[in-house]
Amino acid sequence: MLGCCQKYLCVQMMGRGVPYRDSRGASFSEILKKNAASLPGVNLSYLPMSTEDVNNNLLLHPANSSPKPKTGCKSTKNIPSELIKRYQRGETHAVSALYQLSQVLQFQLELKETVTTGNIQGFYFAFCAVIDGVEYKTGMGQTKKEARAKAAQLALEDLLPTLGSQTMLPDASEGPPPLPAKEKECAMADFHSGRATCERKSTFNTQIPKAVKEAYSKLLEVCPEFFSSGGTLAAFVTQSPAGCEVVAMGTGDFNTKETVTSNGRTLHDSHAVVTARRSLMRYLFRHLLLFFSKNRALVEKSIFQQDETTKLLSLKSHISLHLYLNQLPKGAAQIPSHLRLNPLSIAAWEVNNQIGLHVTIQGKVFSVFSSTFDQTATKVVSMSASDKLTQWQVLGFQGALLSHFIEPIYVSTILVGDASCSDVRGVEIAVSQRVEGITSRLPIFYCVYRPLISLVPAVCPESSTSSSTGSAHRALAINWCQGDVSLEAVDGLEGRSVEDSPFKSGPALASRLCKAAMLSRFNLVAQEAQRPDLLAAVSYREAKMMAKPYQEAKNVLKSYLSQKGYGSWPVKSPVSDHFCM
Repeated sequence: MLGCCQKYLCVQMMGRGVPYRDSRGASFSEILKKNAASLPGVNLSYLPMSTEDVNNNLLLHPANSSPKPKTGCKSTKNIPSELIKRYQRGETHAVSALYQLSQVLQFQLELKETVTTGNIQGFYFAFCAVIDGVEYKTGMGQTKKEARAKAAQLALEDLLPTLGSQTMLPDASEGPPPLPAKEKECAMADFHSGRATCERKSTFNTQIPKAVKEAYSKLLEVCPEFFSSGGTLAAFVTQSPAGCEVVAMGTGDFNTKETVTSNGRTLHDSHAVVTARRSLMRYLFRHLLLFFSKNRALVEKSIFQQDETTKLLSLKSHISLHLYLNQLPKGAAQIPSHLRLNPLSIAAWEVNNQIGLHVTIQGKVFSVFSSTFDQTATKVVSMSASDKLTQWQVLGFQGALLSHFIEPIYVSTILVGDASCSDVRGVEIAVSQRVEGITSRLPIFYCVYRPLISLVPAVCPESSTSSSTGSAHRALAINWCQGDVSLEAVDGLEGRSVEDSPFKSGPALASRLCKAAMLSRFNLVAQEAQRPDLLAAVSYREAKMMAKPYQEAKNVLKSYLSQKGYGSWPVKSPVSDHFCM
């Protein structure tokens, strides 16, 4: 049953099996036109009103501004009465029921985060259902999961009577009372509207950078010689009722100059967000060992809980994950703010170079459309940080190996602490807009999870990269996750730990983030979880390919990006994955 994907229902979910419609997707033209409204000096009346692909003649799609009636569905044929009855008996979760209705009745569904309204005391998350562009009542809760459930219930209260059901719906879960569609007029309404959410966001955007700065400074107190390695920093932070906690960090700005190896012990990509993400994976493996330990005290310390139906684990409901970046990620996220939609001057190649896929080679960025990229194909090639963020917000940050045990893990917010950055428009385009409309094609559990993206205070001072030791450590990448005694310093160009690294795995200097290290942890967790089927995998590649839903979602993503004109995702050499322990 599809109810188990309720935690990740988030944006533009259409019925699976329904013929795909181009209007649901986001091509070059649609994204650029969507962003044109906020750009000074852009006159959309000059844009050609054609639906041809932008790569052919740079023709842009017209905006569809026709209002949609609040009908809640496109058709009343074949109403799923049994589905409605199961929901009314409390056997189906509200989010799951609403999602299944969207499949059967072929309407476009989004559960989006909004602001609280009215005189609501305390900090609450607020969500509302958007059906075919029409917003329904706002639901609130102390967690995002609770708020989504409330929003789905309120939408169903409006929808089900139109489908011929007059039965009362189940009571909502604990939380603030439902809000009416229109608030009663109040002299203080404008003051209180959105206050709780804005205060929470303001506090949150201050707490996370502060937590990252404190964790980074504490980590380097005993290793001040590596301070200049933090010019590009990324960190993952968990938020719970206990507060914010930094769980993984990474720095770096290069990928290896070495050729592809077959032993899995060379770290190919040492860019900050990639280093931090692989550190996060180590943190997740550690908590899986706690969960499968069968020691009650250790299980309680784990961040995971288990779904009794699917047996997959997910983050506990009160825990959310967030990403801090002190620089805009390389690639499409760095689209110049001065880019304008002037059809008399902009060329197709410029559009491709700006918001298409990018690769990095020894730290340098190339568009996949560039001939220079083809000429350097013999070197190790990594996707840009922007494109990897796009991938992770669809497939999850856990990767293929961890997806054998856990549901996709997404970040709720991306905070950019770049003092030289004036807006995050490029991040929004790269992470969310390029994959709009893909959710209906993805297998169960997977979706486009649109994070909140904000500018926040910078953590690392700019002078940290211009010190006398900065040039010597420019290629270094440091990594750490919660539970580590010390940091590890990796030479990004060599793909191995350096001799003076506080942590060294052995004389070969293989990084603890390398593929071989990940496979070793995977086998350990599979053994603790009593999964002989996973232990039967004879190679790293086989273990990854056995994660069939993940691989299916990955193939869908690559195909979708290619079809939309963003370029082809480079195929990496299988040699790097054909190793065993």
